[in-house]
Amino acid sequence: MSRETPIDLDGAAAQKRFHGGDRDFLGLLYRETYEAVDTAVGRVLRGADRETVVHDVYLRLLTKPELRRSFTGGSMRSWLMTIAYNLAVDFWRHHRRETSLEDPETSLIDPMSRRMEERAELNLFVDRFRRDGLPEKLWPLFEARFVERLHQREAARRLGMHRTTLAYRELRVRKLLRAFLRRRSP
Repeated sequence: MSRETPIDLDGAAAQKRFHGGDRDFLGLLYRETYEAVDTAVGRVLRGADRETVVHDVYLRLLTKPELRRSFTGGSMRSWLMTIAYNLAVDFWRHHRRETSLEDPETSLIDPMSRRMEERAELNLFVDRFRRDGLPEKLWPLFEARFVERLHQREAARRLGMHRTTLAYRELRVRKLLRAFLRRRSP
């Protein structure tokens, strides 16, 4: 349900309506930002958990004036995506703590759920490495070689560079990854 001209979410009038809890504006905000918020949560969670967290974001906006007031300007869509992502991570961590005390041999969690949990943990790690340990110009290479696991020649072709250039940059990514892992280990 997209409009030809999207509403202005970032202007002073929109911010005033948002801070005041204007229900009509919050309804428009929901329709305009739902997909972005769902995508942010989907980086961490799937299924019913994903839907729960997405709607929790909007419930908090409706019921917590202090949360609305914490938005002080900039891109409201980006701000909501950050809040949604952080809530999804918190939800996932809480759920992990609840289930991590179980003995893996007698666990009631099915193997598919465990794989989804491991995948979510890996996605969190990859996002943290991209954000905190990897220069932006190396992201496409990291994605192609380490996430998609393409062969060097195929990755080089996709990225439009010589294989030797890719190999050199890959060594740099590996070095950055080792340094990132060392910083994180206790």
